[in-house]
Amino acid sequence: MELTKEIVSAEAKRVGFDIVGFSDAAPLFSEIDNLNNWIANGFQSGMSYMERNIEKRQDVNNILPNAKSVISLGLNYYTSHKQSPKKGYGKISRYGWGIDYHYIIWEMLDKLICELQKIDSTFEAKSYVDTGPVMDKVWAVRSGLGWIGKHSNVINKNFGSWFFIAEIITTSSFPPEVPSNDYCGNCTKCIDACPTSAIVSEGVVDANRCISYLTIENKSEIPNEFIGKFDNWLFGCDICQDVCPWNNKFAKESGFVEFQPKLGTELNLTEIEKMTNQQFKSKFEKSPIKRSKLKGLKRNAEFLLR
Repeated sequence: MELTKEIVSAEAKRVGFDIVGFSDAAPLFSEIDNLNNWIANGFQSGMSYMERNIEKRQDVNNILPNAKSVISLGLNYYTSHKQSPKKGYGKISRYGWGIDYHYIIWEMLDKLICELQKIDSTFEAKSYVDTGPVMDKVWAVRSGLGWIGKHSNVINKNFGSWFFIAEIITTSSFPPEVPSNDYCGNCTKCIDACPTSAIVSEGVVDANRCISYLTIENKSEIPNEFIGKFDNWLFGCDICQDVCPWNNKFAKESGFVEFQPKLGTELNLTEIEKMTNQQFKSKFEKSPIKRSKLKGLKRNAEFLLR
């Protein structure tokens, strides 16, 4: 049986994805220009991998030859728990409360592709969950999942921005969606709320000033200029999303128990300072917090305690 958008969407929803969209696997030109300008300004900070594989980011045919379509998928991870940070505790970004989403989505993608191949044995595909040279947000927008907010995250009218993005690049062809309009209007709440002024223009974030980058991927010391400006964020930061009206009005509870807080929503800073590597590995097994490594988490705790 030949696959249709309706069949793919139904199978994706059955597997557990909340949002599905389709776009032509055409080369990206203006988007690559924007990426190159971002890199030229040094906004990638220590993320040197963003400078590599530009040809694959521009054209997914360099990843999967004869690619015809990109299927973009969104998985809602919002849970209604609220943070109530206490003295001596550091806040965790919402995406780090439960199990690392990569484990969950990789399994979902494998299952979805397997089911689609049962329906159409000619279905050829390659999937990604922000772990390869694919412009996830660009494809999400092109596929109609939403628009890029001024905080640089993709916003969906039904879920806000609390969703993970994945892609399936395929040699099968599907009619593309019409991209969404931008519904941010004149709102600048995310820009105004950023305590480190990391959002340098609409949709452009300078990683050198971004709390999420500085506490997760950053391998260096956190600059002293940010002392007292982290609002007790230990791992990641949700400020720009927390203040977004779309999230305040339309966020929905995720159906995945895996995204519920496994270790709470804050961590004791003194315990982090005393933690051994073995304790770190045991406590944060399958947690996104492992990404910062113990050295990075201790650095963050010490920075917040200054």
